[in-house]
Parts: sequence; structure tokens; C-alpha cells
Amino acid sequence: MKTININLKEYSYDILIKADILKDISDKINLVYEGKRLAVITDENVYSIYGLELNKALVQGGFETSFIVLKPGESSKSIEALSYIYDKLAEFKIARTDLIVAFGGGVVGDVTGFAASTYLRGVPYIQVPTSLLAQVDSSIGGKTAINLSHGKNLAGSFYHPKLVLIDTSVLSTLEDRYIIDGMAEVIKYACIEDDSFFEFLNNLDINSLSCHLEDIVYKCCNIKKLYVEEDEKDRGIRMKLNFGHTIGHAIEKYFDYGKYTHGEAVAIGMYNISLNGEETGYTKAGTSDRIKKILIKYGFEYELPQISIEELEKIIRSDKKNLSDKLNLIYLKKIGEANIVSKFILD
Repeated sequence: MKTININLKEYSYDILIKADILKDISDKINLVYEGKRLAVITDENVYSIYGLELNKALVQGGFETSFIVLKPGESSKSIEALSYIYDKLAEFKIARTDLIVAFGGGVVGDVTGFAASTYLRGVPYIQVPTSLLAQVDSSIGGKTAINLSHGKNLAGSFYHPKLVLIDTSVLSTLEDRYIIDGMAEVIKYACIEDDSFFEFLNNLDINSLSCHLEDIVYKCCNIKKLYVEEDEKDRGIRMKLNFGHTIGHAIEKYFDYGKYTHGEAVAIGMYNISLNGEETGYTKAGTSDRIKKILIKYGFEYELPQISIEELEKIIRSDKKNLSDKLNLIYLKKIGEANIVSKFILD
């Protein structure tokens, strides 16, 4: 088992990475929780595959468990879904001394974390991410959120889990599209921090990807650890983790979160912000070609879809990363080195 400790000024927690760790989930929960009442929040897809197995493991561990099952997809990162969760937590009489378990991908993790941070002014929770994207990125660092009509992740909080349990064996049940979806975030980490990791991914035989996932997850979690520990509240260096996301979020919103997955949109964002970076002199020439090559290798689109620049800019202006009349954009100086560039924007 691989262990990473996130060590913050006022809080710390462990990330435990191991294939089949779900079999030991009760023992792992007992490391951080002395009670016996749990509310597990998941979605229909994950519940249909792992719900009975998880419930059996928790019952055998002596836990009294209630499940809250959401619709799969980005639509569950909404005020309506959040309200449904609150009602169920109240119905189950969950108290501040109980524990909430986020069991699913990035959507489940985000909305569960936000619900945990706000219900009864804070109930402890743990993350058990089941998608590659959630395992390498969204389950770590304490960002929780829901979407609003004006954009993605506009309502949220910083609220860290007590524990993150990553079982890489569950990735075997994902459709190929959602493994690739997570690889966009993996590529992002390589782009902003580690050229040698980028080349490893570029040279990797895609047919052997599953054999390397545990090491890939561990590598990405370690990179994110560095950013989170240095800049917990995302006001400085941690913003570099948004590479590709400003354009990516705008694409997701324009298509109402239906046409592109998060990773697919971020992939397009990474290429196009790098292309722009080369044109404006921020980015080393040839960087966008390297990104284009690796995106093609993993089956991503890279060109902007049919959307006007004016409409894209309108959505970007409403992005939560806007500071007054400025927008923080993440450009690569070169592969492995990212910079935060503040640009003035006009209404």
C-alpha cells in the first residue's frame, strides 16, 4: 500500500492507495472514526456495481449504513441535488459526530464534500474516489463545489476529508472513455510540473496503461500534495493546477455539460492556451505541438469546437477565477514549467 500524507497548517490527512483496498474499508475507516453511523453518497452507476459489496463490507465492520444515490453526471452538481442530500441526511438523523462517505467520481466527491461542509455547519467525511479523474485530482485538496446557472463550481467551500481511500482495481469497470477522461488531468500534471513524466506518458504503450495506473495515480497525488500544502486556499501557486481549465470550463458550460466530459474539455483547453501562449510569447515554440501529439495518442480532440470567440469570452468573464477586472490564466513557459499570468478583461 502506498501512503501520502497531506500536511497542512491546521489539518492533515492520509491518502491510501492500493488495489482492492475496498475489502478493508471498515478497518481503514476505523483509523479516523470511532463511531458506527455512516451516510454513503454515491450515484446509480457506481451503486449498481459496488453498492452491495460495499454495504456488506461496512455491515461486517459493524457500521450502520444509509445510502444516498444520485443520478450520474454533471447534473448532480446542482442546488437540487444538494437539497436532496440535505433532506436525506436529516431523514437518516445524521449528526455532527457521524461520518459521510463520498463514494464515486468527481461529481459525487464535489457535491458530497460541499454537503458535508455545510450540513449542520460541518460533518466529517472521507473520499473514496472511483474514477481516474477523481483519484488523481478532485478527491484531494479540499475543494468542494456545485455548479450554478452562470458557471461551473461557483458555489463551494474548502473542506478537507479525514481520509482518502484510492482503490485502483475499481478502474477496471470503467468505460474506456472515462479512463481517457482522467488521463487529461494526468497529462496536465506532467505539463505543469514534470517533463520526464510527460515523456513517460508520451512513450507509454497505451495497451499497457492499466498496468501502470497505480504508479500514475501515486505520481499525480504527490504532485498535487506539493501545491496544496504550499497554497491551501488556491490564491497563489495552486492556481497552476487550473492549466487548461478556463477554456475547458467554458466549453463544458457552452454545451450544457453534455457533449464533452471534463477531461475532454480540459484537453482542448490545454492545447489552445498553449497555442495562444506561443503566439503571445509566453510559451516556448513547439510546446503546443508536443501537447497535440500526446492528446492524439490518448484519443482526445484538441481543436476548439464550433463556438464563437465572443461567446467563449463571455463565459470566461463569469469564471470564478476572475479577480475584479483581471483573469488569471495559466500558461506554460515550457513542458514542466507553468506560470500564472493576470490579464485585464473588459465587459
